[in-house]
This record gives sequence, C-alpha cells and structure tokens, in this order.
Amino acid sequence: MNTTNAKETSDRIAHLASVVLHRPGATHIEKELAGSALAQHHTSKQSSAAIGSLAAKVLADHHSSFEAKELAGSVLAQVRHLHALTLER
Repeated sequence: MNTTNAKETSDRIAHLASVVLHRPGATHIEKELAGSALAQHHTSKQSSAAIGSLAAKVLADHHSSFEAKELAGSVLAQVRHLHALTLER
C-alpha cells in the first residue's frame, strides 16, 4: 500500500498562510496552522495528530477567525487523508 499523502496545500491557502505569518496581530494558533499549511505546500509532509487536534478545536470554536478556519480545514483534510490511508491497510 502506498502511504504518501496525495493532498497538499493549495497555492491559495499557502498565500493565506504567508499573509497570516507576516501579520503582527496574528494569534499563536493562527501562526501554528499557517506554518503547518506552508510545510505541506508542494511537499509530501503530512499533518501530525497534534496539529489535527488543534485544527479541529479551531473549527469548533465559533470565535475563531475565518482565516484560522480556512487554514484549519486545509490542515485537517490532510490529517484525515493520512488516517484514511492507515485504515485501508
């Protein structure tokens, strides 16, 4: 079974992540998600379970910014893909 991650961060999400990382007022959580998203842009890197858990919390929090939720969704989609590959074995 091939366990490489076929998903990667889109150019649009990578751009958003870059903007968030350069914004002085961005929260620590936004920067964590942005860093994870950028790490997966044009690479085979995958989201860790810890960052996936953080992303899930951001998506569930109605106070999270739209940008944080966009980044969280991208990161979480890559975690779920990894778990799906593990379950297929």
